[in-house]
Amino acid sequence: MKASQFFISTLKEAPADAEVVSHKLMMRAGMIKRLGAGIYNYMPMGLRVIRKVEKIIREEMDAAGAVECLMPVIQPAELWQETGRFDKMGPELLRLKDRHGRDFVVQPTSEEVITDIARQELRSYRQLPKNFYHIQTKFRDERRPRFGLMRGREFTMKDAYSFDRDVEAAGRSYDNMYAAYCKIFDRFGLQYRAVAADTGAIGGDRSHEFQVIADTGEDAIVYCPTSDYAANIELAEAVALTATRGAATQALTKTPTPGKSTCADVAELLKLPLAQTVKSLVLATDELDKDGNVAKTQVWLLLVRGDHDLNEVKAGKVEGLKGGFRFATVGEIETHFGCKPGYLGPIGAKGVRIVADRTVANMADFVCGANEPDFHLTGVNWGRDLPEPDVVADIRDVVAGDPSPDGKGILAIQRGIEVGHVFYLGTKYSAAMNATFLDENGKPALMEMGCYGIGVTRILGAAIEQNSDARGIIWPDAIAPFTVVICPIGMDRSDEVKAAAHQLYEELKALGVDVLLDDRGERPGAMFADWELIGVPHRVVLGDRGLKEGQVEYQGRRDEAATKLAVGDVVGHLKGLLKL
Repeated sequence: MKASQFFISTLKEAPADAEVVSHKLMMRAGMIKRLGAGIYNYMPMGLRVIRKVEKIIREEMDAAGAVECLMPVIQPAELWQETGRFDKMGPELLRLKDRHGRDFVVQPTSEEVITDIARQELRSYRQLPKNFYHIQTKFRDERRPRFGLMRGREFTMKDAYSFDRDVEAAGRSYDNMYAAYCKIFDRFGLQYRAVAADTGAIGGDRSHEFQVIADTGEDAIVYCPTSDYAANIELAEAVALTATRGAATQALTKTPTPGKSTCADVAELLKLPLAQTVKSLVLATDELDKDGNVAKTQVWLLLVRGDHDLNEVKAGKVEGLKGGFRFATVGEIETHFGCKPGYLGPIGAKGVRIVADRTVANMADFVCGANEPDFHLTGVNWGRDLPEPDVVADIRDVVAGDPSPDGKGILAIQRGIEVGHVFYLGTKYSAAMNATFLDENGKPALMEMGCYGIGVTRILGAAIEQNSDARGIIWPDAIAPFTVVICPIGMDRSDEVKAAAHQLYEELKALGVDVLLDDRGERPGAMFADWELIGVPHRVVLGDRGLKEGQVEYQGRRDEAATKLAVGDVVGHLKGLLKL
């Protein structure tokens, strides 16, 4: 490709509404143009990156035995009504009606449609396993779209769905897709981690997120540097920090703490470690009658150590809280504790079920609220001062330095951007939509399903968040819009430069290199600034002076300075770098 035939549109400054690095750089590099809130035009430079991402995905999905199809963006609502998601998904699901008043949705994902295909087409165990995938536009009506392609409303996603005859076979399909995803992200050239994750709204039992490592990432990734353990912080297991409970050594004492309602303030006042305090959080669950009215409310007191935070995802897995919970109202708290929030504790609470985090369950001589304003209790001990908790569970966020659950080291935390997710769905959708096949005995059985997604356009933002500097984007070779750019200096004034540039361009093209020749006649400074901003990984500069000495200049995008190479060596040098 020659620059004069392409479309290059760079900006010196990012638009005022661009927030994160990737959004700013993609706008400045002319890769995307904003059309509306969370909706972008993919300009030619950005579209080249998207197509390279898609090509890698297709090659690895095909190699893994998946079969490509294409499902529509607009889907009939009745399929979503079969699974209940038409009502459950909330305002993120964009609903619309056609001229006849029939309900449709703009798909955010395609579980219902693919399950409908499977129940019509996959009738026998002999047709299984099967894995269908497509790369398609998605739409989620985000309340606050932001960060460019990182959290837009319209985006491109690859989603795949596996269908198997039993749990064991579904596990093999899951493992196959997990391995394919590792190959995909390896080929992207990005630093990533595959972490155990919560299944969220899509549902299912087994789940891993593929997270691109970036300091600006929204997700916290927990991992053990000395083992293979890795998990999203929502799922990362927090072990008890003391193996057994110590004996009581202090008397239970009601201690004045005037105006000190937080664990940190109480610990400072009493000159105690924050880890000796216990934090109280009050939840409620409602039991509804047949008309949907609240028939009964249960109040729950969740206890975590003062220096720890409640993990609401884990709390939602506690028996009794699985059906959904809310934070208790001030009125409910006053009824059950006789006190307003700020001085709450388990001693004297009425009609409350107590859930203690694993670490709290093994604490002795701890400090908690006295259920009286301006007072806390010190020297509190289980068994002596209050009954054992109703439930002991892992309900806290892990923190850096916690022991790894696999016993092979301590945990560290880093930030990441979720760009891929694999789920084992089981029969969640096949049961709801009666997607069955005939087994070896001629009897109908539900298909076991898996779901596997990659945020194609999100990859661009994540790659830039991980790979950029003050000059612009730094694309990995595999997904760069162009792999090599040739920058001739004074090409319009020198036949020698023009000839050498074209010869190099043709040689690289013949090798299959995705090369661009910048024949725009720009000044060197402006030309270099454009390609550093756009992030082309390899640049070759030719000029009259260098050619007279038999040399050109090569500079990798991460290099601080150019390297002089003999004209005859530059192709070999690039072949080595590009592993051709």
